[in-house]
Amino acid sequence: MEKTLAVVVVIALVVLFGADQVRSGASDHRYKVGDLVPLYANKVGPFHNPSETYRYFDLPFCSPDHLKEKKEALGEVLNGDRLVDAPYKLYFQGEKDSELVCSKKLKKEEVAQFRAAVIKDYYFQMYYDDLPIWGFIGKVDKEGKDPSEYRYYLYKHIHFDIFYNKDRVIEINARTDPHALVDLTEDKSVEVEFLYTVKWKETNTPFDKRMDKYSHSSSLPHHLEIHWFSIINSCVTVLLLTGFLATILMRVLKNDFVKYAHDEESAEDQEETGWKYIHGDVFRYPKYKSLFAAALGSGSQLFTLTLFIFVLALVGVFYPYNRGALFTALVVIYALTSGIAGYIATSFYCQLEGTNWVRNLLLTGCLFCLPLFFMFCFLNTVAIAYNATAALPFGTIVVIVLIWTLVTSPLLVLGGIAGKNSKAEFQAPCRTTKYPREIPPLPWYRGAVPQMAMAGFLPFSAIYIELYYIFASVWGHRIYTIYSILFIVFIILLIVTAFITVALTYFQLAAEDHEWWWRSFLCGGSTGLFIYAYCLYYYYARSDMSGFMQTSFFFGYMACICYGFFLMLGTVGFRAALLFVRHIYRSIKCE
Repeated sequence: MEKTLAVVVVIALVVLFGADQVRSGASDHRYKVGDLVPLYANKVGPFHNPSETYRYFDLPFCSPDHLKEKKEALGEVLNGDRLVDAPYKLYFQGEKDSELVCSKKLKKEEVAQFRAAVIKDYYFQMYYDDLPIWGFIGKVDKEGKDPSEYRYYLYKHIHFDIFYNKDRVIEINARTDPHALVDLTEDKSVEVEFLYTVKWKETNTPFDKRMDKYSHSSSLPHHLEIHWFSIINSCVTVLLLTGFLATILMRVLKNDFVKYAHDEESAEDQEETGWKYIHGDVFRYPKYKSLFAAALGSGSQLFTLTLFIFVLALVGVFYPYNRGALFTALVVIYALTSGIAGYIATSFYCQLEGTNWVRNLLLTGCLFCLPLFFMFCFLNTVAIAYNATAALPFGTIVVIVLIWTLVTSPLLVLGGIAGKNSKAEFQAPCRTTKYPREIPPLPWYRGAVPQMAMAGFLPFSAIYIELYYIFASVWGHRIYTIYSILFIVFIILLIVTAFITVALTYFQLAAEDHEWWWRSFLCGGSTGLFIYAYCLYYYYARSDMSGFMQTSFFFGYMACICYGFFLMLGTVGFRAALLFVRHIYRSIKCE
């Protein structure tokens, strides 16, 4: 399996870097004086609703007679990008002053359409030589206190300031002229002249540093210092608490080992108590073992996927505005790692003496994909109803289905066959008795739900601060570039999840409750539930998102992500608990 993982990583890197080179290879980004540098209009939408975006020409701007669309990669389409040729012509080093794009008479309906967009803070996004440009399409004058006295204006003049180094474009800024306004307050037709100005300036910034501007905007020294301080403070607190609990657990275990060794020497027939008492039941296979094995397989696949994404991020594949690279990586690597899910699920299922491995394999394939598919169908329907760019074209859906059919499914089956033929046996230090012991009555706080609440809180507190930055990037307009911090936080999350699950498993066994298999998985994965609870807090307290579409996309896709975290961290928790349980029962004589 190690060789398979290495092959998967290599293939994923080749596919991703290959796709990136193909995308940029359309132009070597070198221009002669007077060459037309490609400017693409991408999308418009409410500033506070990042998922609710529409095609640029859905608003009645000056549109060419024949709209020429740019061919886009899979990740760009998934990202909601729909690039078309913009109406502005920006020639290399060609300056223009108040150039007319078009004169247009806006009808009453078009005035109302623009006004509604201005009210919702619509922004536009374009790409010039692969460099992003933003700007607002208008403004609201709130000089009057009463909303009925507000006035609404459309910007009609854009200034492009472009910096170049020899024969290459380095930077572009777009600003709207605050004095060139069109009054949209009243429902009446309006004559508009759309204008643009282009100014070129020379700079010494090298071409390979032109994206640094976007990275630096997200990591200014002051904010970065606070970010690091917050993370270090959080991590030190959590690790100290973890170390404190670890010390206590080690001492308790040491006392247990001494006690049980003394009991064996003094009296053979002395009644056993605590976790040694249930040695004949602790390795009894769990209920619903097919579902349990499928959850482990899916969790292992998602864990592998996450590690590969971190590798690509730390290598520098996801630089700012490498459009769609992350989505391409997620689709490709998820497809290529499906063999891991099949292998681990089937192998573990056969170790638990399961017989219907085909059904187990089918369950593994559906456990994460099926909820994701149903959620996608619902959200894509919503996007189609809104006529938003988030609605995937039919061709893209066919490509994804083909990837699932021709790559994901065959690899899943191959992994399952390899797992079935691995002939591995479950390593249990103690023999399991024929009949299970009755679990004694336990206080309420030893139930599954209170234990999950305790297990999820500590890991969540380790990632709480970082979550805000991630959410502000994914569901806002900030750029996340500090992947090293994120990787450190992820490692701490794994350590804390593993430890807290081990500690709670020990307390459960000490209370003579031998049904620890599912409990350890649920406790490990409970952090996913805390993250989803944070989604509620973020949506209502930290963001300005609104509307049915944005709300559906936010809570729908975050539900899928949190479910993925639940499976991944549940797998980590169970594996840690299994190692711990095997260790302590191997350390004493149970027969």
